[in-house]
Amino acid sequence: MSEFWFIRHGETDWNLARRLQGWRDIPLNDTGLVQAARLAQRLRDDAAHVPFAALYSSDLRRAHATAQAVGAATGLPVHIEHGIRERNFGVLEGLQYDTLDETAPEAAAAWRSRDPDRPLKGGETLGGFNARVLYTVEELARRHTAHRVLVVTHGGVLDLIWRRANGIALSEPRHTKMLNAAINRVRIDDQGWHLLDWSDDRHIAEPARDDVV
Repeated sequence: MSEFWFIRHGETDWNLARRLQGWRDIPLNDTGLVQAARLAQRLRDDAAHVPFAALYSSDLRRAHATAQAVGAATGLPVHIEHGIRERNFGVLEGLQYDTLDETAPEAAAAWRSRDPDRPLKGGETLGGFNARVLYTVEELARRHTAHRVLVVTHGGVLDLIWRRANGIALSEPRHTKMLNAAINRVRIDDQGWHLLDWSDDRHIAEPARDDVV
């Protein structure tokens, strides 16, 4: 059994502007830095009771900066894991959710279709993204049997993890939140993936945002 605490990075200016970030390397804004500090304090307190075995992060700096704050508080080194990067949204990156259909209609239609095999110009298919993320998480689970592990990642990655743990198809709508700096707990064992808790943001003074459509 492995217990993962998956965490979405802190807030960025592109989150506020509701822009698709993807592989664009956008930094945390001031609110995101405060969120990362409060998250770090919360995890330091949790680690005092039951320690974490390892801390992994996406290589994109909004996730890495969040993970660095956690690492400084818990004493854990940050291990970069490219497989938990956000999805490559190709020509949609940098565009606002509300104007996608006007600015890049063909790519927007591909993205909104949630068809796992439908190409997205310049980016990853949803199916390819899903395969990358689930393979990476299962590799981490094999690496950390009977451990608690911290993973700092992205909203799109969390959507896939939530679906896998709940048995929800990629084509189905999302019915949960993906909050900045919130904690999402999943157990992986021989029987599969099990959702333990989701969108725990009680360490954040101001309500965290969910800008993911």
